[in-house]
Amino acid sequence: MKTDYDVIVVGAGPAGSMTAKHAAKKGARVLMIEKRQEIGASLRCAEGVNKKGLAKAGVPVDKRWVSADIAGAKLVSPGGNVFRIDESQAGAEVGLVLERHLFDKAMAADAARAGAEIWLKTAAVDVIKEGDKVVGVKARREGEPMKLTAGCVVAADGFESQVARWAGIDTSLKTGDITTCYQYRMTNLKTEPDYCEFIIGSVAPGGYIWIFPKGDDTANVGIGVLASKLKKSGEVKMYLDSWIKKDPRFSCGQPLEALAGGVSVSPPVEQSVMNGLILVGDSARIIDPITGGGIANGLLAGKFAGEVLGDCAQSNDYSEAALMPYDKKWRDAMENRLWRNWMAKEKFLTLSDKTLDGVIDTLSTANVDKMSVHNILIAIKERHPELVKEFEELI
Repeated sequence: MKTDYDVIVVGAGPAGSMTAKHAAKKGARVLMIEKRQEIGASLRCAEGVNKKGLAKAGVPVDKRWVSADIAGAKLVSPGGNVFRIDESQAGAEVGLVLERHLFDKAMAADAARAGAEIWLKTAAVDVIKEGDKVVGVKARREGEPMKLTAGCVVAADGFESQVARWAGIDTSLKTGDITTCYQYRMTNLKTEPDYCEFIIGSVAPGGYIWIFPKGDDTANVGIGVLASKLKKSGEVKMYLDSWIKKDPRFSCGQPLEALAGGVSVSPPVEQSVMNGLILVGDSARIIDPITGGGIANGLLAGKFAGEVLGDCAQSNDYSEAALMPYDKKWRDAMENRLWRNWMAKEKFLTLSDKTLDGVIDTLSTANVDKMSVHNILIAIKERHPELVKEFEELI
């Protein structure tokens, strides 16, 4: 059957754009649709990404979308104990703070240069199925309804993907696997301009407070609180405002921007492909369950997806079996790490502020040369083996 496109990507975030780019590079006819009028808006994250993750995905650093190059990172306990690492790349978790609206546009531009078509103000409203196979999407483009057929539809529309749900994959999450976030971009601060900071404990139940520099005296100052720990709407903002008032570095600070959103901190999906459908990025829940970071994972998974879809376009086979190499690639690259970090998150939810003080005090004297979750867990295993007993085989 002749289709409108080989591949339709729903969502123009980094994972969607990478999928579109690499599929188009292999000759696939690709359409990427975005429901908003601008790619990269609205901002929904703290904007941190690591250089190693960009390199793995084949994305060269472009200073035009870099806001700050990070020199180090600090992990601060409830009692004020500090685990500090002074190194030029700050380890695997954060190396750069982006201007996300510029970064997302740059990734989409790369997809366009590879041959992908992009439609803005185009919202998917359902999938089209023939039996158990997805064969396209129903959409509204600037209010006008339309049907678009494709060999494969790519769900790149977020962690509770509607596209996947319409296709028959359950994407609902428990409140214990969702972090509710609130963030200010603040200026006139007295924070370190090239250090990322993470504050843990009861100030941010089930999550942490972050300070991500944006250059000079400006930073993203935000909080993530596990949804299951919240009792009423607006409480997450109250946690952040209360903490800011107590920290003298923010006494003269003023907000330039405020945003709220949710982040998945769950294990990865059990099913990321079916006949005519692929889940990428946040839709596949490949966000790190401890840090909440998903940009680097999304870029790499998008690269894998695009390469496999390019092969499928050449053979005109978009069956589940033909798409499974994508599933295997991303699981081989990151699944064990995601499960380990989810189990670590579940364990750390049970720790008191006093215990966390002890853990950070231990880390400050341990031989940890990079700020990565893996290296931190290794150090904890050496000094506090009881804290990682349930998942020590994954460390």
